[in-house]
Amino acid sequence: MRVFVLSGSSRTGSVNELLAGLVARIIGQTGATVDLAGLREFGVPTYDGDDEEASGPPPGSMALRDRIEAAHALVISSPEYNASVPGTVKNAVDWVSRFRPQPFKDKQTLLLSASPSMVGGNRGLWALRVPLEHLGARVYPGMFSLAAAHQAFTSDGELTDGGLQERLGATVDSFLDLVEADVQYPCVQHRWYEFLGDRSSAPVTERAEA
Repeated sequence: MRVFVLSGSSRTGSVNELLAGLVARIIGQTGATVDLAGLREFGVPTYDGDDEEASGPPPGSMALRDRIEAAHALVISSPEYNASVPGTVKNAVDWVSRFRPQPFKDKQTLLLSASPSMVGGNRGLWALRVPLEHLGARVYPGMFSLAAAHQAFTSDGELTDGGLQERLGATVDSFLDLVEADVQYPCVQHRWYEFLGDRSSAPVTERAEA
């Protein structure tokens, strides 16, 4: 089983980078293969339809698509900007959404956040769920948000609060159980869809619009 863990922060050593690294280690301890990256590695420009038509998708968006497609599951640790998803994260999602088949479709996805605030960036995760679920990602119901993250890590990258560390581990383990079931038991077909016309074989998630 292969899991792509992405830090949505562009800052080196950010709290979301620390959280992504911690989760990557937790996943690695289960025996799964972990691919860890930061958003700044991909360097996607602001989405522009004219640029896409003239030059095609930028190399960074193709590289991000390839990493997502190569994984059975996706974990994103995203900051919160002004009670919402950062523009850089949304922009990366927008670029990847242009590919066919759609890389996010049916991808098991876990959302995490870390913030110095007392809500831990949770409002940004609710905003991030919207485009991901619209694109067909199977976003895990349980999200993990780390409050007061600027003082939440030990020098070796663990959480200072043992209870929070245990809850994070339990969230990751439960998510991986779901991913393993999805990977190991392909005979289990997805029968329920939120939107009329959607089907497992479709390259993108179909939407019924009035």
